[in-house]
Amino acid sequence: MIRALVFDFDGLIVDTETPLIEAYGDVHAAHGKVFDRTEFLQMVGHVDFTFNPWKAFGPHVNEAALEAERHIHNRRRTLAQPILPGVAELLDAARAAKLSIAIASNSSHEHVEGHLKRLGLHPHFSFFACRGDTPSPKPEPDLYKLVLNWLGVRGHEAIAFEDSRAGSIAAKRAGLHVVAVPNGSTAHHDFSHVDWQVGSLRDASLATLRARFTSPATQ
Repeated sequence: MIRALVFDFDGLIVDTETPLIEAYGDVHAAHGKVFDRTEFLQMVGHVDFTFNPWKAFGPHVNEAALEAERHIHNRRRTLAQPILPGVAELLDAARAAKLSIAIASNSSHEHVEGHLKRLGLHPHFSFFACRGDTPSPKPEPDLYKLVLNWLGVRGHEAIAFEDSRAGSIAAKRAGLHVVAVPNGSTAHHDFSHVDWQVGSLRDASLATLRARFTSPATQ
């Protein structure tokens, strides 16, 4: 029986990743610099990928000033982003069915909960596992294990929704069923290890999820 749904945040509930990338591009364009978007995309969803986004400006640039510019562009673009397709419907269905609903994110509580409150989604979630709550971030399973322990469910009783390889590996390592929902920033990731991959959460109704993950093959 499925008793809990666990959601990543960035790129899954709201596309905060495209605005982040575009904001770096905005700053580069404003200063007549070329932004290496392809290399930057490799770090989306990863915490162990080293990349200096300001290297086109040279070694003596004031990075703090560039970051301040980027923050303005990033916030403007992020606030314009809608809730991604299927998210609200799945949350409403899960809440009506009295399933436990939680967040497991490598981002901060302030970032995740702030956006969820702004979007009116915060009340759907009973627990938030975010950056700093465990010794290691994704792809380690710590955040998901924390969620399972707090909710009092076992891995096979929960479904994780992730848009990145690192996040989906973390959920698999913790023993959850994993549904991958890649976006434009993570479509190039390898999701061969997940249980199901969909184009959007519109394709993953609660009835479909229950049927898929409570069949004899998944017991």
